[in-house]
Amino acid sequence: MNIREDAVNAVKKSIDLMLPENAVINALSGFYATGKIVLAAIGKAAWRMSNAAHQALGNRISRGVVITKDKHSMGRIGNFEIFECSHPVPDGRVINATNKLIDAVSGLSVNDTVLFLVSGGGSALFESPQEGVSLDDISDITGQLLASGADIAEMNLIRKRLSSVKGGKFAALCAPASVTSIILSDVLGDKLDAIASGPAYHDMSGKDDALSVVNKYSIRVRPEIYELLNRPGIGEVSNVTSILAGNCSGLCGAAEEILKEYGYKVVTLTTTLSCEARAAGEIFACIAKEICATSRPIAPPCALIMGGETVVRVRGKGKGGRNQEMALATAIGIEGMSNTAFISVGSDGTDGPTDAAGGIVDGDTVSRLKESGINPQETLDNNDSYNALSASGDLVVTGPTGTNVNDVSILLLNS
Repeated sequence: MNIREDAVNAVKKSIDLMLPENAVINALSGFYATGKIVLAAIGKAAWRMSNAAHQALGNRISRGVVITKDKHSMGRIGNFEIFECSHPVPDGRVINATNKLIDAVSGLSVNDTVLFLVSGGGSALFESPQEGVSLDDISDITGQLLASGADIAEMNLIRKRLSSVKGGKFAALCAPASVTSIILSDVLGDKLDAIASGPAYHDMSGKDDALSVVNKYSIRVRPEIYELLNRPGIGEVSNVTSILAGNCSGLCGAAEEILKEYGYKVVTLTTTLSCEARAAGEIFACIAKEICATSRPIAPPCALIMGGETVVRVRGKGKGGRNQEMALATAIGIEGMSNTAFISVGSDGTDGPTDAAGGIVDGDTVSRLKESGINPQETLDNNDSYNALSASGDLVVTGPTGTNVNDVSILLLNS
């Protein structure tokens, strides 16, 4: 066994199995519409989801508007309008793209259907601020939340209150038409009101929940914004059918089956990993040491999988992402351990503001860093995992994958 190759292949193959095309085709197997069909797609997987829907429904779709992240479009899709915008902090292009999408669903009848394709990243890529809120307000607050270590559900609690299309408000704009929402989840626990901030799902948060996030992370907001966050969300939406078509559990399950085929005993520990990235890396390293010393909880050759989404609390001035930071922290903990490898990758192919999807490390990573004149712990403390893993040859670069169902992290040990 070459555990590094096995780790990379398992991750790439499991992501391939989660690509949106199959998810959308399966979800459309029972789709029925008598009137006009308008396609609306938001998120990092929007292009691939829309392309699959176009292949399935063809000219039955009267109009399509697709909003995705920069460099995630793969060309024209019929007569659909395709927009690329900034992520994770929204820029001015998102307002124009969102207005086009709102226009596409305006004036529909009760017999018409909006086919709403939702994937991770939709919160930043679909935005029309509430009256009294500017895009600069949303960008500033989003930046503060990212730097504070807030998780995606906490961030979306804030964003849905500041938006005129989130928290069920987009579904209201589509009425009286019905909405069929096909969703790829990037939110732990698959909470439909949190995925892309729930444009077609009512806000399930309490009146004080958004303010509690602001206070928890000491987020700076204008008094007018504070007052807006204190308002309750809208009630139930009745014109929506939601279909969950892919999630982190499916991603980890695919990795598990692939690794079993490679001859590993496999344990999936969780699909809801949610903590600081470096803490998760330290836990993985501790588990590796326990297996080597006692063969607990499982004897080599073995693989342990965790899926979810960690956060990075930015303390330094370096460059990196949560998966790279987790990999570097794990590398420090498994220094000198033979037949041991760890990989952590974002299923969307992007990890933080970098061109890497994540990192793969082994027992020799630290020695390679030291040979390059890099102090691993100091680099970790500076949140500079990208440059460290680049120097040690341990970056994983896939390019945009076209899907987004959280992250997968795998620890492999061979006897």
